[in-house]
Amino acid sequence: MYAFVTSRVDYCNAVYAWAPKTVTDKLQRVLNAAARVVSDTRKFDRGLTSLLHDELHWLDVPESATYKMGVMMYRCLRGQAPRYLADHFNTSSDVTSRLRLRSANRHQLTVPRCRLNTYGRRAFSIASPTVWNSLPDELRDLACGCDSFKQFLKTILFNLY
Repeated sequence: MYAFVTSRVDYCNAVYAWAPKTVTDKLQRVLNAAARVVSDTRKFDRGLTSLLHDELHWLDVPESATYKMGVMMYRCLRGQAPRYLADHFNTSSDVTSRLRLRSANRHQLTVPRCRLNTYGRRAFSIASPTVWNSLPDELRDLACGCDSFKQFLKTILFNLY
């Protein structure tokens, strides 16, 4: 059940980053129904969120999109992603006017300006650097391996609950 449902829910879920709640609620209902089937609980039983997070270790749909974008940014910065994705991003230390700032060694990315507040901020070139800059400093260090990055990122997203 987990492989079938989450593979369909997670497919291209980076598109749902900062999407309206009406869009993500539909996918969240599918995920909740799958959790009910796996745990053999009824529709109006209490404790579904604790079941999802504590026992099944499933992220909610918005956090899952954040997780996927964070991993994609990590791969872009490490050179493990396709070139057409990696070319969109510049670190803030590469900008000459920001070179002498204390924040230059924090591995942050420059976020381009967008004109449309509704759709513009959901573009991959804007949403991904925003997600990357919101991560803690120790997580943005590229010296750690991909598996430890994923584990630490998931731990941080679970701590939001």
